[in-house]
Amino acid sequence: GTPPIKVLMPALSPTMEEGNIVKWLKKEGDTVNAGDALCEIETDKAVVTMESSDDGILAKILVEEGSKNVRLGSLIGLLVEGGQDWKAVEIPADAGDPSSLAPPAAALTSAPAGPSVSAPPKLEHHPGKLQIRLSPAARNILETHGLDPSNITPTGPRGIFTKEDALKLLQEKQKGKPSEVKPVVSPVPPQPTAVPSAPPATAGTSAYPRPAIPPVSTPGKPPPPGAFTEIPASNIRRVIAKRLTESKTTIPHAYAAADCDIDAILKLRKDLAKDDIKVSVNDFIIKATAVTLKQLPDVNVTWGGEGPRQLHSIDISIAVATDRGLITPVIKDVAAKGIQEIASSAKALAKKARDGKLLPEEYQGGSFSISNLGMFGISDFIAVINPPQACILAVGRARTELKIVEDEEGNEKLKQHQLMTVTLSSDGRVVDDELASKFLETLKANIENPMRLALF
Repeated sequence: GTPPIKVLMPALSPTMEEGNIVKWLKKEGDTVNAGDALCEIETDKAVVTMESSDDGILAKILVEEGSKNVRLGSLIGLLVEGGQDWKAVEIPADAGDPSSLAPPAAALTSAPAGPSVSAPPKLEHHPGKLQIRLSPAARNILETHGLDPSNITPTGPRGIFTKEDALKLLQEKQKGKPSEVKPVVSPVPPQPTAVPSAPPATAGTSAYPRPAIPPVSTPGKPPPPGAFTEIPASNIRRVIAKRLTESKTTIPHAYAAADCDIDAILKLRKDLAKDDIKVSVNDFIIKATAVTLKQLPDVNVTWGGEGPRQLHSIDISIAVATDRGLITPVIKDVAAKGIQEIASSAKALAKKARDGKLLPEEYQGGSFSISNLGMFGISDFIAVINPPQACILAVGRARTELKIVEDEEGNEKLKQHQLMTVTLSSDGRVVDDELASKFLETLKANIENPMRLALF
């Protein structure tokens, strides 16, 4: 056959471990030049276009559109040099079955010997038979080493075969002796060796035994106790979960809040609107934050493992909610930008984030994050720090409050004010309480006097 040029799954973000093939932009037989868009790949951050690094003809697509969880370095396609017979391309022996890169969403096999290990644990109802439900880690170990899970009693909740069970089975195999099934006191019935006519009674002594497989809901009837629906997590959701856990377990969070009077900002917005200049309150907050970081550079830091790193550029990450999860595109060098330029950048980045079209350089880095939930009617909240950054500012909605003021003649009267609560979450290792308080005090002054922002 024609010798191929391999196309491998690339690393399109620093934290990417696997990706999903969203769409192939070239068909088999199409001519490809270096730099041409080959396919769209969903990473842990966004949908990124993969470009070809070679010239040639796309001879074979090994991983079809819609394939999930394709590991980095996996072979996804083959090119041949121009002028060669692409239909006769030689398929490498390590290409394998593309379907093995991502388990298909199919039901468990109903063979009497037990379910296939490669199939995901589906909540399918098979009368008179107990299925083994595998955790993802356990399934990976079983598939890699060709182990039979029916040789050991699952110890996980609801009869789930856990990673520990798989490791125990692997250890027994490496010792050269079969795993011994020992009776355990568990609310899960032991796995039968043959298909029984009815599920056996629970062997444990628990007062509230639970079945190995949760009951399946029947259409038109109330769901039975313990029934649930498993929702597959996207790459972005998994990374969000990992980073939030990392943040709350490794960063000593400290919190401080302040109420800011935004009457001056609202008046300035109204005046700018007369000249057809449309900016939001959040744009002023982004600018005020950047100016404050310029005044207090000790807050413009990240944690580098051994200690703080003071950054020379003020890059603000703005939290944007998407259907796939929260992502934080970065506005670069905010202190040097005007309000209108900030508004334009924020709007464009938010749209690209929701469309899943952010480039890696548009969401990587950042020295400070801002999360604004005011548009959802939230008065105040506490945000989680985005590592390795040291701070994140949580912004609530504007609310009307009455305040006693004196007029020019010295008479007291009630006047309405628009107040907004901002809450700073800071890394106590690099931003202590005194510095955090000074930051909020300076930020409050900049927000309440927006004309000061033009001085920086």
